[in-house]
Amino acid sequence: MNLQQLRYVVATAEHRTMTDAARSLYVAQPALSRAIRDLERELGITLFARSGRGIAVTPQGRAVVKLAKEALDAIDRIEALAARSDGAGGTELRIAATPLLEPGLTGRLLPAYAAEHPGVRVRIVRCGDRDGVVSALRGRRAELGLTELPVPADLVSHPFERQEIVLVAPRDADLPDPLPVSRLHGMPLALPAPGSPHRRDLEHLFARYGVRPVEAAEPPGHDRLSVVREGRASLLWYRRLLDRSGCAGLVVRSLDPPVGKVVAVVHTRRRLPDAARDFLAIAEAGSGRVPGGGPREIRAGRLGFDA
Repeated sequence: MNLQQLRYVVATAEHRTMTDAARSLYVAQPALSRAIRDLERELGITLFARSGRGIAVTPQGRAVVKLAKEALDAIDRIEALAARSDGAGGTELRIAATPLLEPGLTGRLLPAYAAEHPGVRVRIVRCGDRDGVVSALRGRRAELGLTELPVPADLVSHPFERQEIVLVAPRDADLPDPLPVSRLHGMPLALPAPGSPHRRDLEHLFARYGVRPVEAAEPPGHDRLSVVREGRASLLWYRRLLDRSGCAGLVVRSLDPPVGKVVAVVHTRRRLPDAARDFLAIAEAGSGRVPGGGPREIRAGRLGFDA
């Protein structure tokens, strides 16, 4: 018996299908099934029985799942103790974040947290995208993650902020406010690099509303905002980033229906150390409470406040 098998058993009991359990753990389904069969043979009991399209936990399986959760919680507490000291009696909190969200973390959340918990050292684990944040949490390289929703079902989400996407247009643009999303069709837009998280979100938006903007080429050495200042294209960007992006004098329009994403603090389903729980309290206190928000799980909806 090993910890990996215990994690597989708990995930399978929670998801009720081995396919979903394997997907949540980022492992191959045959490997998960084989590990559980090996554990059943070792223990001499049946943990799961087939039930329709899924599986049911047997009475003996329920007892094993309960003990497995207790064992994994104990491991988490031991790891939290090991992570506490940096040689000076301090506590470390690791938070995974994407480049787009890191400025909000360091500019707003961390100062408020440090003011109330000056003895905690916070380390930011930089991740390229949402999948990187999920991987850091599952790999226990971070206690908390800051990312946009949705996230996989094995993570717990605490939504705290809606980020609105707006159109930034040249200064002489004559556009209604709000701007119907349908008006993006045929509009020259400076778009993010293909394959980037922001580009994928925008492509999902375009497909959802059946619009096809015209991608504006960026001359070497130019950024997307300079293309807007020169009057050659517009840009879809986050309203909260406009002040630091130097958009003075440009036309800014909300979209109709409103478009954006929900940002959340996320973590795995395990007992959090005190430092992480304190950080969650700070984030939720300053969230303004996302409508329908609070600690919850969100699995659906990629982009769009109206979804």
